[in-house]
Amino acid sequence: MFDLFNEIWQTMRTNKLRTILTGIAVAWGIFMLIVLLGFAKGVRTAFEDSPMGQTSNVIQMWGGRTSKPFNGLGAGRAVSLRERDMKALRHDISDRVTEVSGILEGPSVAMRSDSSSIMASYSGVYPIMQREEQLRMTNGRFLNARDVDNADKVVVLEERNATTLFGSPKLAIGRILDINGLAFKVIGTYEHRWITSVFIPYTCAKAMSGFSDELGTIRVNVKDMKSYDEAEAIERDIRETMGRTESFHPEDDSAVWIWNRFASYLSQQTAMNVLNWVMWAIGLLTLITGIVGVSNIMFVSVRERTHEIGIRRAIGARPRYILTQIILEGVVITVLFGYIGILLGTVAGEIMSHVFADVEFIKDPRVDISLAVQVTGLLVLAGAVAGLFPAMRALKIRPVEALRTE
Repeated sequence: MFDLFNEIWQTMRTNKLRTILTGIAVAWGIFMLIVLLGFAKGVRTAFEDSPMGQTSNVIQMWGGRTSKPFNGLGAGRAVSLRERDMKALRHDISDRVTEVSGILEGPSVAMRSDSSSIMASYSGVYPIMQREEQLRMTNGRFLNARDVDNADKVVVLEERNATTLFGSPKLAIGRILDINGLAFKVIGTYEHRWITSVFIPYTCAKAMSGFSDELGTIRVNVKDMKSYDEAEAIERDIRETMGRTESFHPEDDSAVWIWNRFASYLSQQTAMNVLNWVMWAIGLLTLITGIVGVSNIMFVSVRERTHEIGIRRAIGARPRYILTQIILEGVVITVLFGYIGILLGTVAGEIMSHVFADVEFIKDPRVDISLAVQVTGLLVLAGAVAGLFPAMRALKIRPVEALRTE
């Protein structure tokens, strides 16, 4: 075996320029494959870590307007969400629901600290809001069940609002904020890319609204959703329950607007899979260019060594030995330069992870072990294929004809 690899090495040294030029094409193909797959992985990771990926089991709804007459009621009637709807949902589909929560949106009011003020609206929410929207707490804490049960006058601010009102988010903790004439204690600040809401306990917001039972939004956390059919089934159940409590036709889609996050999640998952396959296809097509080059150089090598192959066949070399030597030569060239491509692709992934560190749509586009294993297997297969056809041609050379060749 050592002699075999030594012969392969000598052949590569004899044709250094040709081998290097062909190897560059292989390295470039592998490099592009690694970069493209790393980019696709980064997009998928960013999606999985987004609120959509983390809370895909949430179904959210808002009030709408009827488009069909029902039970003597005409079309065009406004439908508002109410607390009774939450109770009905908890009762009717309790086997599919883990939690039902509401959001009570308040009007825009003056909010004053000792030194500054802003005009903003408040949202009465339940503690689950932090997890569902991935609010990153930077100081203090978010609302808890006790705050809701006691209707405590406490508030959680977005960092920029806290800075405007109190000078910095850290200084805001424990301070008093006047919201429409009521004193609220700041218990936490959060950071989010686009949410800037002022959060207070749901029960406190309800008291401020005169104990109205109207809601702006209802969120239903569903368990064990695994397919698009299951997502549609639970959505139909929700619409039927809402239709009974608010007297509208269960097939009236505009009476209540429903955002099924799981259905949206599945659609985006499909898009992610398509993106991954496209990246594989582009990378493989680029790699094929290098593999064709390896195959061509092997054909040239076989032609130049026709006389040598004839002598070996004449003195008793087995066809399997000739076949193994040429196939291994293709594998060695492909793997050697392919690993150079893997190394460069890994470095490119590290660079991309720093360049796109603050970019929302891509996260951690670095190569993982599983991808490196896949590419290694691909390299071995590609090298074998590149050497197979020239090897088969070498076996067809008859020793007598080969000996006549100069």
